[in-house]
Formats: sequence, C-alpha cells, structure tokens
Amino acid sequence: MKKLTISPITRIEGHASVTVNLDDKGEVSGAHFHATELRGFEKFLEGAAVEEAPRITPRICGICPTAHHLASAKAVDEIYGAQITATAHKLRELLLAGQLISSHSLHLFYLGMPDFILGPDSNPALRNVAGLVKANRDLAKMAIEARKIGQRITEDVGGKAIHPVSAVPGGMSFTISPEKKNELEGFAKRSVEIAKASWDFVLPKFEEYSDLVNNVGIVQSDFIGLTKDGKFDPYDGNIRAVGADGAQLCEFPGKDYASYIVERAEPYSYMKFTSLKKGSGFYRVGPLARINVVDSMGTPEADRMLGEFRAKFGRIAQQPFLYHLARVIEYMAISEKALSILADSSVCEKNIRNATGAVKNTKAVGVVEAPRGTLIHDYTVNDQGFITKANLIVATGHNNDAIDKGVLQAARKLIHGEDVSEGVLNRIEMVVRAYDPCVSCATHAIGRMPIMLRVVDNEGNVIREVKRC
Repeated sequence: MKKLTISPITRIEGHASVTVNLDDKGEVSGAHFHATELRGFEKFLEGAAVEEAPRITPRICGICPTAHHLASAKAVDEIYGAQITATAHKLRELLLAGQLISSHSLHLFYLGMPDFILGPDSNPALRNVAGLVKANRDLAKMAIEARKIGQRITEDVGGKAIHPVSAVPGGMSFTISPEKKNELEGFAKRSVEIAKASWDFVLPKFEEYSDLVNNVGIVQSDFIGLTKDGKFDPYDGNIRAVGADGAQLCEFPGKDYASYIVERAEPYSYMKFTSLKKGSGFYRVGPLARINVVDSMGTPEADRMLGEFRAKFGRIAQQPFLYHLARVIEYMAISEKALSILADSSVCEKNIRNATGAVKNTKAVGVVEAPRGTLIHDYTVNDQGFITKANLIVATGHNNDAIDKGVLQAARKLIHGEDVSEGVLNRIEMVVRAYDPCVSCATHAIGRMPIMLRVVDNEGNVIREVKRC
C-alpha cells in the first residue's frame, strides 16, 4: 500500500492533514482527514467559575470567538435562570452578525475563492489573497472592506474586535450610543451592497467550474441547523434536521441535543465525530446545511438569492463546493438583519441586563450558529457555580465525517496511479476548504502542531509527502 500525505492543508484555520492510501494498482483504497492539534479546553474549564466561561471560551479560536462567547453566555444565563432583556437580545444578535460578516468574508475572499478566481491549477505561490490583489484589485479592496465592517461591529458591540467581552450573565455589560448606532447602520448598508456584488461575481464562477462542483467531494447526507419558525436565525430557535430527500427528520430545543446527537472518537484524529440518532445518522452543518434546513432566509435580498440558488441546484443541495455560495446568501441575510436592528432606536436603550442571583440549574446548554455551523456549549456546575464538566460540540466536529468521506470520494475520482500533480492534490484540499474547517475550535487546541498530506503504498511506505509550514 502506498500513501500520499498533504500537510499542511493550506488556507484553513488550524492544523490538519490528509492521508490517501493507494493499492498495488495505484488506485485509492482509503483516505482520511486528520486533525493534528490536541484537544484540551474542556478539561481546562473544569474548576472555573461558570460566569468566567464567556470570557475564557473565546480563546479557543481567534477566527470565531464571538460564537463561543455567545453560546457560553446563553448557557450561563440558563445556569442562573436569567431571562435577558429585549435590548440585550438585539445587541447579542448584532454581535453575532458582526462575527458572521467577518468570518464569511474572510473565507470567501481570502481562503476559499482564490481556487475559483485564480484557478485550481494556478501557481500555488499566488493562489491566495496576494494573488487575488494582483488579479483583481477592486475585488481585493472590497474583501478588505467587508472584513473591516464585521470587525467594527464586533468591536463596537462586543468591546473587543477579537475575544469580545460584552455578553454577561443576564444580558450585556454595555450598549451603543445613538451616534455609534448611526455609524454602524452606514456600515451595515455597505455590507448589503458588498453582499450583492459578491453574489453577482461568485455565481458565474460556479457555472464555469460546474464539472468540478458537481463531481468532486460529493457525499449524500442529512443536515441540521438552527431555525426559528422555519426562518434563518443563527442566535435563536430549535435545531432542525432534514434528510437528504428534504423530509424533516426531527426538530428539538438545543438543551435536548444529547437525545438526538451522539459523539465518538477515532484513533486517527484528535477531533470528535458526531452522528444523528435519526435518519441516516450521517449529517452536515454550516452554511449549506442551514440554507437546506430553512424554509426562507427571512430577508428580501437573501430570499431572492436563495430562490435563484434552489432553481439552479435543487431544494436540497449536496455538493460541498456550494458551501461557498451558501456563505454569500448568509452574508446577505445577516447584513440585512444587522441593518434592521440598527434602524431601530431601541437598540440604544439602557435596559440591557437583568440581575442574577444564586445558581438555579446545575446543568445548561447554549446553542448558536457559528460561521461554520451549529455550536453547542454544555456545562455542569456545582451549587457554588463552579464547572465540574464541560462538553463542546463545534461545527467542524459535526462535519468531520463529511470531510472524511468527501476527501475519499475526491481522491478516488482524481487519483489513478502514483504520479499525482499539485493541481490534483489542491482539488482534494479544496474539498476540505469548502467546509471552512476550524481545527482550533474542533480540537479546542492547546499549542500548535504541523499538518501534511501523505500517500503510502500497501506496505505502509511513504511515496509522496507534501508539507507546507
């Protein structure tokens, strides 16, 4: 058996690798996606005061800290039996909007789309944001502006552009001034314009690469995501699961997740795997899952995009590369949502926190939709409010099986023999990249470790190894 190794997978958050096994005929006999960072944060939380968790858990990740901050805050609210005010709710929604705008724009322009804009066979030294600047300066400027908008919303509402601190037990620690509201409203209007321009630019690229989109990395799965009354809502709602045929499998409040989702470990990865107790058991989360799960996005322009998407790709889309288009639809929806919140003067009201007292519940769950998918924070505390157990299920953990199976399908489709070009290996990386995996989140990483792609023969000899450090 021969083995190919891709390491590191570039343009993802964190460290991971892909191993492809070849038989004696040079055909793919197996492939795996490996997370190579050590999981440690759940143990690290034990013994901490639960009210500190919303400030500790954002350190899991510098790309999506806001989602951890808010999922944690929701769990802590439940520990203390606190109902947050309407203004606090709007501020938290706005804070999450900033996270989604920032992360989606980062992945779309900096990480995922260079493969489609510059081409999967282009010079790897230029197949990145630097190459994008050379190829399309106006698009690159728009990308920088888009991320700036998300970061500004996060900083002004969350207190910090990275690792926000404003969500506290019972609500928020501060609000925004009318002047700041007006400034952010202008940013949100511009974000809507950028989302529309992004859609008009990106959609034709997927028509240009339709053969790649419709044939590489394909897996058939169920999908789960938060929805409120059938509409897209990354902060609130129930978790809905739909089958590959579009039939609803179940819908349940986040606190009941353990009755529907099971976790397991595999020896080749530090990342946990999950499965659904209903349907096929195999499911995905994230932007594509969310637009498959919802009936509508709940905002005019995003619903127009969703209609166009479904007319082209069907009611339930399975192609992993369509995660990129789904991000643009969500980018529009969340920009429109932010604009709606900021058009309402009540977001500046001072009634932002309800008092909390003693511990009311010794177990609580907080769920939000992180940019990459459903994020679950599950805490158990003692009567004094110190954490005795923590369980975190993050988007890349949910998608771990899908990435694994997608890599295998892509490898079998593309690799026939030992002579494998860089462009072919990049197409396998593109499958991983489509899910925008956040390995730091998925492993709750402590420290840093390398990543690679390795090809081995049927005797375990390494015949090709690619490292990017």
